[in-house]
Amino acid sequence: MKFPSALKAGDKVGILSTARKISVEQLQPALDALREWGLEPVLGQHLFAEDHQYAGTDGERRADLQMMIEDRTIRAILCARGGYGTLRIIDGVDLRPLRRNPKWIVGFSDVTTLTMACYNAGVASIHGPMAVSWNGKTGDVQSREYLRQMLFGKLPNYSCMPARTDLVRTGVGEGRLIGGNLSMLSQLLGTETDFDTRGCILFIEDLDEYLYHLDRMVVHLQRGGKFERLAGLIVGGFTDVHDNDTPFGKTVEEIIADATAGHAYPICFDFPVGHWPQNYPLLHGARVRLEVSHTRADLHFLEGGVE
Repeated sequence: MKFPSALKAGDKVGILSTARKISVEQLQPALDALREWGLEPVLGQHLFAEDHQYAGTDGERRADLQMMIEDRTIRAILCARGGYGTLRIIDGVDLRPLRRNPKWIVGFSDVTTLTMACYNAGVASIHGPMAVSWNGKTGDVQSREYLRQMLFGKLPNYSCMPARTDLVRTGVGEGRLIGGNLSMLSQLLGTETDFDTRGCILFIEDLDEYLYHLDRMVVHLQRGGKFERLAGLIVGGFTDVHDNDTPFGKTVEEIIADATAGHAYPICFDFPVGHWPQNYPLLHGARVRLEVSHTRADLHFLEGGVE
């Protein structure tokens, strides 16, 4: 796995959207913050383009991403927002220049498609807050500070109080950290962006789904063997979950516990990652150690920082 170099003052950070459109007003807080960090924002040529809900056509969004991957003066790429659209452009993106000249790509949610493609290309990325997360409504100061530290080469260690201690599976596991948005992960199976979870610490999160939808996606991953031979499982935020008039009968945690029954690896629930204010950045592709007890869950990054 290749790890991009840590950023330094004066470095250029590209901002683009691979998915939903964004306005100047929504982006401004992120621009101000990056400049406060000593970085120089560079906007994608089509960043403010509009094609219905998308930030420009598929071709325009793909062109922005390819240009910033190939531009050696751009040291990191911050995705503006998620939504939907990355899946439509990923097959036409050439990641070979990224492997020759690694740079940080930051995003989550719909951007899971891109971060998983980076992983398959052998380049680490950051699953973390996007530019829209600086608007004060969908992000918190601590998560953004952890992102700043990570970009500049300092890796944090995370601890949290696990939820659903009746379902928590205690233990210690080490492996490469991969994962992202459950909806997107389920769509990648059987494609060129499919992924191998064997020996890995898998993390999942999602937003605004019905319980039976979540069950379908979890079972799809189970049938695809994605829960076999894991080193550990991190369950992040599953926010704004819906049920039908006739109750589904299981919570998100129970759905996941059932799908992973019979395995011995550690599992924690409600880790601070996903579509809620505490969205701690994760070094996607790095080796990590997950320690889970009934009173706390700890995640330690074992590589990827600056000595």
